[in-house]
Amino acid sequence: MIRETLVPLAAGTIFGAGLTIGGMTDPARVRGFLDLFGNWDPTLAFVMGGAVLVMALAWTVQRKMLRPVFGEGFSLPDRSDLTPRLIGGSALFGIGWGIAGLCPGPGFAALAIAPVSAAIFVAAMLGGMLLVRIMEGHG
Repeated sequence: MIRETLVPLAAGTIFGAGLTIGGMTDPARVRGFLDLFGNWDPTLAFVMGGAVLVMALAWTVQRKMLRPVFGEGFSLPDRSDLTPRLIGGSALFGIGWGIAGLCPGPGFAALAIAPVSAAIFVAAMLGGMLLVRIMEGHG
């Protein structure tokens, strides 16, 4: 029970709190960060820099571990090829992030802060995901 429920719940709660404290759930702040030639807000560069440092430390620790603390094995990416689907999806993600000022993690975290506007974003995101599944014949 602890491994399957409480550990992911704690990790998600910490992630959501970090997004909120870092300002990633504020669409205006995100759009300000993306507005490089206007009224640029560099705040999120520090949030991203902090995330890079934490991940660098995590990768260093992970390399020395035989297996995860709460799992049977590591699930690490094993591919490095770029496909048109990956590039197109990345471009669509970036366009959506720039327009809405939210991406999936902050969008879900924002449900606790601004439920109405975040719910519109989350519903549109889930609708888009469903549309892709249907178009690819998986839904």
